[in-house]
Amino acid sequence: MEKTDFSTTILVDQTPDEVFEAIIEPRKWWSGDFNGNTKELGAEFTYNYRDIHCTTQKVTELVPGQKVVWLVTDSQLNFLEDKQEWKGTEMIFQITPRSGQTALKFTHVGIHPGVECYDACSGAWGMLIRQSLHNLIATGKSDKPDLT
Repeated sequence: MEKTDFSTTILVDQTPDEVFEAIIEPRKWWSGDFNGNTKELGAEFTYNYRDIHCTTQKVTELVPGQKVVWLVTDSQLNFLEDKQEWKGTEMIFQITPRSGQTALKFTHVGIHPGVECYDACSGAWGMLIRQSLHNLIATGKSDKPDLT
């Protein structure tokens, strides 16, 4: 089975700094409840979605206009047999200027076709990044999807 981590890229007309500012405001583009700081290096925050998803992330890289990385330090995914499957995975947002536009490459390191949540998680991330976050960056408004 292929071990390629889930990744998707979007291209927007906004600046790298505008893309960065949208990413660090997940409450505006990711359905669910957040508790804690998402804007400071070393900060931790929790994310809860109904009674099926609860994770704690630590902000491990925060480079304005360039990169954001969240490390999952705890995971309770009630829709999976291995509820800790996300623990130790990383969400990487790489921002790059590209011919007058900005490319945002999102990779969830550790989520690949060999893990149980790949199908559900890659579908959810696809909606979150390509629709919800893209719309927030491009228009200032998000259409946070129902992830169930």
